[in-house]
Amino acid sequence: MGQLKAILFDLDGTLLDVDLDKFIPGYLNLIADSLAHLIPPKKVVRALLKVSEIINRNDGKITNEEAFIKSFFPLEGYNREDLEPIFDKFYENKFQELRKFTRKKPEARKVMETAFNNGYKVAIATTPALPLTAMEQRLDWAGVGDFPYDLITSVENSYATKPNLLYYELIFKYLNVSAQESIMVGDEDKDMVCAKLGSQTFLVNSPSTDLKEDTPKPTYNGELKDLLDIL
Repeated sequence: MGQLKAILFDLDGTLLDVDLDKFIPGYLNLIADSLAHLIPPKKVVRALLKVSEIINRNDGKITNEEAFIKSFFPLEGYNREDLEPIFDKFYENKFQELRKFTRKKPEARKVMETAFNNGYKVAIATTPALPLTAMEQRLDWAGVGDFPYDLITSVENSYATKPNLLYYELIFKYLNVSAQESIMVGDEDKDMVCAKLGSQTFLVNSPSTDLKEDTPKPTYNGELKDLLDIL
């Protein structure tokens, strides 16, 4: 792949098959259930959906985690100190129940092994609206959780999210590579917009694939296993 030095991988729909129509409602309901002894579930779900929109508009002045904290707390009179232990326990014990809405892609491990064996810097560039533990658990579900990634974007370490180009600019800065030295591998329009900065892109076909007219045409297009042909 010539001058390429870094590969950015989306997670859901790219390295891991996910039924988002079941995963997202399941996630919201599990969290709401965990807080139900303190706060009505409907209020929890509304607050989480609102904070998701706020994170989507984050413009780089604060981390996504700080945006979450500012917009979510206090909730029904409860502060961060009251609720954070419940969130921690949820991710430790309950989040794994969502695995049933996912399916491993057998080729994902071979692709990742090849990327590392060929010396690329590798980042997991998944939507950073959840904590690192949620990303790590889903990487485990995908069978690729044990690789020494250069970066896994998460709510704690990100200052923007897809499709904001700042999200990708900050990844390139962290990896110390240019967009031209990178390729973004993903299944959605918000992955392919990375090409507007000059990177190459590889579109993995999935049920979520729906590209906008003004999005640059992917450099490559195919199934995840087809990436092996150009690594």
